[in-house]
Amino acid sequence: MTSRSPINSNPRRPSLPERAISRRLSALSARNHGATTGTTEQELTEEIAEIKRYEDFTTIDWVQDAAQEQSRRRARRKDNAGVFESKGSLGWRRRIEDIYDAGQAWIVVTLVGAAIGLNAGFLNIITEWLSDIKLGYCTTAFYLNESFCCWGDEKGCPEWHRWSSFWLFNYFLYFVFSTIFALTSASLVKAFAPYAAGSGISEIKCIIAGFVMKGFLGFWTLLIKSISLPLAIASGLSVGKEGPSVHYAVCTGNVISRFFGKYKRNASKTREILSACAAAGVAVAFGSPIGGVLFSLEEMSSYFPLKTMWRSYFCALVATAVLAAMNPFWTGQLVMFEVRYDRSWHFFEIIFFIFLGIFGGLYGAFVMKWNLRAQAFRKRYLTKYAILEATLLAAGTAVLCFPNMFLRIDMTESMEILFLECEAGRDYDGLCEAKNRWQMALSLAFATVMRTFLVIISYGCKVPAGIFVPSMAVGASFGRMVGIIVQALHEAFPQARFFSACQPDGPCITPGTYAFLGAAAALSGIMHITVSVVVIMFELTGALTYILPTMIVVGVTKAVSDRFGKGGIADRMIWFNGFPFLDSKEEHAFGVPVSQVMTSEVTSLPSSGFTLRAVEQLLAESKYQGFPVVEDRTCKILLGYIGRTELRYAIDRTKKEGYVSSNAQCFFTQPPSNAVQTPSVAAPPVTFDAIEDASGQQSVDFSRFIDPTPLSVHPRLPLETVMELFKKMGPRVILVEYRGRLAGLVTVKDCLKYQFKVEAQETSTHDPAHDIRQAQLWGLINRAADWLADKVLNVTGGRIKLGGERNSGFVQLGMGDPRDQLSPILISSRHDILDGTEDVGPGVELQART
Repeated sequence: MTSRSPINSNPRRPSLPERAISRRLSALSARNHGATTGTTEQELTEEIAEIKRYEDFTTIDWVQDAAQEQSRRRARRKDNAGVFESKGSLGWRRRIEDIYDAGQAWIVVTLVGAAIGLNAGFLNIITEWLSDIKLGYCTTAFYLNESFCCWGDEKGCPEWHRWSSFWLFNYFLYFVFSTIFALTSASLVKAFAPYAAGSGISEIKCIIAGFVMKGFLGFWTLLIKSISLPLAIASGLSVGKEGPSVHYAVCTGNVISRFFGKYKRNASKTREILSACAAAGVAVAFGSPIGGVLFSLEEMSSYFPLKTMWRSYFCALVATAVLAAMNPFWTGQLVMFEVRYDRSWHFFEIIFFIFLGIFGGLYGAFVMKWNLRAQAFRKRYLTKYAILEATLLAAGTAVLCFPNMFLRIDMTESMEILFLECEAGRDYDGLCEAKNRWQMALSLAFATVMRTFLVIISYGCKVPAGIFVPSMAVGASFGRMVGIIVQALHEAFPQARFFSACQPDGPCITPGTYAFLGAAAALSGIMHITVSVVVIMFELTGALTYILPTMIVVGVTKAVSDRFGKGGIADRMIWFNGFPFLDSKEEHAFGVPVSQVMTSEVTSLPSSGFTLRAVEQLLAESKYQGFPVVEDRTCKILLGYIGRTELRYAIDRTKKEGYVSSNAQCFFTQPPSNAVQTPSVAAPPVTFDAIEDASGQQSVDFSRFIDPTPLSVHPRLPLETVMELFKKMGPRVILVEYRGRLAGLVTVKDCLKYQFKVEAQETSTHDPAHDIRQAQLWGLINRAADWLADKVLNVTGGRIKLGGERNSGFVQLGMGDPRDQLSPILISSRHDILDGTEDVGPGVELQART
């Protein structure tokens, strides 16, 4: 940080830097301690906060929001002190107001937690029914799924009927239902809420860190996500609902907090509620409140104070309690694949646990690499065909998955079967029978390979799509296969020294635990999280004996994953979309000062000599979110900083007075005594002629709208320290000041550009051959589509034409996803990292939540 010398009391004339510092300290003192203007300043602050605009794809200023919150609290304490002085006691209404103001956070997290729990319960019920309706129906009550229809009978019941006794006809209906569900889900997303597509975790990480995406957390996104998510899951696509559950949970918190003044006007305070909502979303997804809090701490939040952790826990607790009260599965379980183990493990199994950990790391690296390539192909060629793509993916998935018993059913139901122990009298379609052992192992191997392929091509399509459960399903099928093989080895060589720890008269190997550990490995590998995975899996099983194996598996997975790059799939998607996000978990050693990264050519405002017309022209022609204020543009003595919103508000308020011309002189420091004070009491009406006559003498005071103490640093300060300031304090911009003079400014965008420039020099990430292969693949798809269209045209005698649909209004229905306009962060790319300097258009992310 820039150090400032105290004002010298010697009679000598102060230097320019000292005079500038003196003015800034005097302005700060008057702003904080002025008795005559305190009430007016607070009213101005609240009025500006009411109209505060954080434009789309920009960043909030945590420092400014924190200062406004402190100003609001000081004004409230001063108001209360005035009441005590005048009346001697605080009235009961004021006491209730104070209690309400202090307890708003707890009211919000309680309401949000209850709403999240209710939504999760209904979505679980609807999803299970839609998934089962593809296979059959209940004769006693059509609205019941198979488990409710055959309650207490695990092997089926006469009340549950398949659609037909013909396997081929059931295959056809399964295909039709899957296609219709995917078509409906993609159409809803495309027409009403494009932001409802995808998982949303990477975007929420950026939003909690201060990024603004208008509409991403709005009511329509919440509504469409809640409707289309069960349809997407039931369509059979290899996507999960656990990731999207975080998105709709955060949407719920954003919409509800909108009704409370503290969070309506303060974007940074709202981020604390969003962190709690993310924890609640994971809690209801896995039935793990503590795991949800740790997930929010480990993966989602860059700023997580103790009060936020306590509120996150309380919100997760309320959401989980409401979900438990609803009891959506009628079993007392919060999730379908919750399981209990009563057997222990043996130390010789650690070798196989390590093998599962290696698989998890390799799986995560492989899926992330190829999924990003699939995403690049999708963004380049398939943006116009989002509905068609999701429909064809669901149709292809149905064709491939129906013949396999582990791919045909819902992934959560599949994990429930794979996790369970083989107990006496309980058999799951021959899974526990020794005669079917190798057949089941081959079926699980096929399911592992096929599910991995489907996850790669499905994650990222324009339906609500998570990757938690699909990855866990891949790990569970692979782990169960390993468990079956180990069990077969033990039964083939029971007297081997390797198995000497096994009891001769009881089961030694439990394949279900291998499935459980494989799921943990795959989840850790794809997300690069550790502690929260261990706690989530513990809360799923309730078995203390399996904490150590889970820790071993996750630790090995983490070690293997780090060999292939830092960050999970959410971090890779942040990079892919070009969001301005500084990961607090990363450490850098660039060895350069901030002067090599800063922007030297800065558009600044002089303290005097600028007309109102010139200021308005500057706002119209520039896209910056704020301007440094200097004594003049020659010496560049730094006096402060004024935000675009504050400047626009000051100009509009001045014009409402009706007597200031466009040629009025603007002062950003204390003007001469004859200057017009803005805002002031309403002046009597004047004519336009009088305004023109008096234009040469009029001036406007904007000094009260500037920040006299902006965050500034020395040009020689290491870049790593500046990045830590951005991570821990969250300013939108940091000014670079040398001996009191403005030298430049630096934003998150500048830091990220330099970081990726250094990384690009070390390892080349872009291969032109990939573009060629993508173009060849797109050409092959076009030729196949043309061939199919010609065949259909010939067969139907010209009555059905498919060729024109690729450019029809069907695929252009509704709005486009703004994320499709973003691109990966490449130094040679025309795309810029989105930071806080763009002026995309009017709108308030935390005001108009649509």
